[in-house]
Amino acid sequence: MAQRKICIVTGTRAEYGLLYWLMKEVADDDDLALQIIATGMHLSPEFGLTYQQIEADGFSIDAKVEMLLSSDTPVGIAKSMGLGVIGFADALDRLKPDILVVLGDRFEILAAAQAAMVARIPIAHIHGGETTEGAFDEQIRHAITKFAQWHFVAAEPYRQRVIQLGESPDRVFNVGSPGLDHLQYMDWLDRSTLERSLGIKLRSPLFLVTYHPVTLDQQSPSIAMQELLEALDGFPEATVILTYPNADTGGRVLIKQIDQWVKHNQHRSKAFVSLGQQRYLSLMGEADVIIGNSSSGLTEAPALKKATVNVGDRQKGRLKAQSVIDTPERSQDIVAGIHQALSDKFQSMLPSVKSLYGTGNVSQQIKEELKAVPLQTRKAFFDIEHDF
Repeated sequence: MAQRKICIVTGTRAEYGLLYWLMKEVADDDDLALQIIATGMHLSPEFGLTYQQIEADGFSIDAKVEMLLSSDTPVGIAKSMGLGVIGFADALDRLKPDILVVLGDRFEILAAAQAAMVARIPIAHIHGGETTEGAFDEQIRHAITKFAQWHFVAAEPYRQRVIQLGESPDRVFNVGSPGLDHLQYMDWLDRSTLERSLGIKLRSPLFLVTYHPVTLDQQSPSIAMQELLEALDGFPEATVILTYPNADTGGRVLIKQIDQWVKHNQHRSKAFVSLGQQRYLSLMGEADVIIGNSSSGLTEAPALKKATVNVGDRQKGRLKAQSVIDTPERSQDIVAGIHQALSDKFQSMLPSVKSLYGTGNVSQQIKEELKAVPLQTRKAFFDIEHDF
């Protein structure tokens, strides 16, 4: 029997980190053939050419879809999406996968889903059903849900939302967040190894900071970033490790602000285009507070019993554990949130925090479902499910 071809799309360093163990599961299964398409930030020198990390991890990239323009304006992002649809159309026509696997809510992934839908390639979507009211990611995520036939969600409320969107309950699986698989299988770096790798002494308190543009906010992302950096000025004794934002609308100006702040705080801070999953999670495990608006502060950080100061509305609507402190994008509020996170009372509560996104072993569950789902002919499948 021919191997079932599972094509996985990845466009960012963070998303690749979530997909890594699923890629391993598929690659190691004799009944499956792994195909990988790299796109977006992975192929950009500005964002670290992180496709090289995929190859360094032992994977072969079957197609590279260049789509990211050197512009993060709304017009630039829209044009990038158009280029992506063109590139994915060619790549999918050549690879002819049986199932396309996509994760999340970014514009690169929407382009891939559009091309697959027109080509009548069935889609499996990971991390659907979630809400992020401060970003147009929410509309993208729900649009991909409607393109997809199988859904692997991170919590029961998200499963119910996907069903509410009209998807058949027998094709919606609550498996948890695949990011938690790293906590089971990863080789952790200790503090001294991290210090050598990062080139900085990690003195306490240690802050890990990631802030992405809030794409539906009326306020300029640069104003919010300035408020965050001013808040960090209020903790001159802290070591601060910052990671660059994603290639979202308005993201490049934030990079310049980060670089300028680090230049004035070289004795205690460093910024990185990409830490890679091993260094990022190992650093999270050593950090005293996770600060910013990354989804990792809501998923991986609670599982590691770490305090998160979640800034602004980017993650508004998502499930949040007791370890997450929400603050407005004002420096005084962020300072208050950090003080609360560092307090003895809050720190003593952290060991009892429960993860709301499952307990791991997610990638194996997804792989087994991808092996088991029935594949009709493409025409029959789409005629039955979508009638278009």
